[in-house]
Amino acid sequence: MSELSHFAKDGSSHMVDVGGKPVTHRMARAEGCVLMQPATLRLLQQKELAKGDVLEVARLAGIMATKRTSDLIPLCHVLPLEHVSVQFSFPSENCVRTEVRVEATAKTGVEMEALTAVSVICLTIYDMCKAVDRAMEIGQIRLLEKSGGRSGHFVRE
Repeated sequence: MSELSHFAKDGSSHMVDVGGKPVTHRMARAEGCVLMQPATLRLLQQKELAKGDVLEVARLAGIMATKRTSDLIPLCHVLPLEHVSVQFSFPSENCVRTEVRVEATAKTGVEMEALTAVSVICLTIYDMCKAVDRAMEIGQIRLLEKSGGRSGHFVRE
């Protein structure tokens, strides 16, 4: 395993110097799930929750989160994002799954932007549904794929 890149040899924190890295097309996909009661999921799908269209509000929250990642995660670089897409699916009667894809042409990757978006989307779903289901669980937030840059292409098995 390589050394942690956000620490200098003396142990102090620092932002990674990407000045000498080439600009390449970067892409990352991440996912997360919110588990809830089946009745809550039906209300969400039918847009019958008091706060409105939960998934569209969550989609906007996720897109906005990608643009604020460097404000939230210490030592993250500000990136010129080119595209963000958010998809929802329902793999079971009690699960909302979200997948986010982020793209940029930059000197560093967009994994943190994708993971931040998924996290904020799941939190937004929780917030908008908590009045009817406080037992919801957020989980399985993880990177699915990344490409571009020196470390190569990663795809989760």
